Amino acid sequence: MSKMDNLRAMREAKYADAQKRAAGAPARPAAKAPVAPATPAAARAAQPASVDASADTDELCGHRNMSGRTCTRERGHSAKSHRYS
Repeated sequence: MSKMDNLRAMREAKYADAQKRAAGAPARPAAKAPVAPATPAAARAAQPASVDASADTDELCGHRNMSGRTCTRERGHSAKSHRYS
């Protein structure tokens, strides 16, 4: 047998052993992901909206790139690219 044949035989034996062990173990129930409780739409609508006009012109896009820099363009800009500072 060549070295590769020996490695293949060892890998297949290890796989067969793992399959036997997995078959004997009891199945675990699938874990459910935690979900935040639903908030009523009325509570969300009751929150006051920003009515300060000067704040609207000063608002920035706020997009963050991978290094943590934020976009300095205005909120909702139509440019495809972001301008980081």
